[in-house]
Amino acid sequence: MAFPTPNCSARDFLLSVFSSRSDNERRSDIPSVTLTFAQSLDGKISGKDGKQLLLSCPESMLMTHWMRSMHDAILVGIGTALNDNPQLNTRLIPEGLRPTSLPRPVVLDAHLRLHVDCKLLNNFRQGTGLQPWIFCSSDSLGARERRSALIAAGAVVFEVSCENGLLSIPQVLAELSKQGIKSLMVEGGATVINGFLKYAHKPYCQGDPLGLDTIIITTTAPILVGDDGTGYKVGFSEEQRNDLPHLQHIRTEVMGKDSVAAVRISHCV
Repeated sequence: MAFPTPNCSARDFLLSVFSSRSDNERRSDIPSVTLTFAQSLDGKISGKDGKQLLLSCPESMLMTHWMRSMHDAILVGIGTALNDNPQLNTRLIPEGLRPTSLPRPVVLDAHLRLHVDCKLLNNFRQGTGLQPWIFCSSDSLGARERRSALIAAGAVVFEVSCENGLLSIPQVLAELSKQGIKSLMVEGGATVINGFLKYAHKPYCQGDPLGLDTIIITTTAPILVGDDGTGYKVGFSEEQRNDLPHLQHIRTEVMGKDSVAAVRISHCV
């Protein structure tokens, strides 16, 4: 696939989106969060059984790499890590424009299933990527050997507790902040997006300002995937549906054939 020569429109779009964040609303104890994903017109973000599905056109894919360059860390779930084997870097930005700093790759991997020969670890060993951070469950049984193998391969492993079978997002954010991460880009997959969306909703009804610094950027491709695709579906209880967070539109742009929309979680309505 040939990637377009950038005219900085994608970069300018993102700069205008992130400039909407107010310094007065940022918290020092957790990173600011950007949720981002590409979807089809029928709301699918991956193929059957979570397999990788190429949705973004070259222009919107380049925008994603610019977005990566504007965050301290990029987070994915283990499903995405296994199915896509991503590099989570900024390689599509031409060298003359590419920032020298790299984003930190972060993987939510409750049972330490990440492969020791994945691209994230290979890139670190070859000096072309930062050391991956892996978050696993503190209750994970029989993971001692896998943990040792991943550490030997170059990973840093953090343990957090689980909530309803999923890693605790508040604990992950707190640990990332402790490690110096101030901005976090969350790329998926569906389970991770669902978890962050539900958590971004929850604090509003508890007077917590986390959501005031949560931005969602979605890329919609003009294609249909069908029933075999996997979508994200946030399940809210009836009580939660009565106070869903308000999404404040920031900006929408066309990138190639795709439509990119940025919204900000604002308040319960």
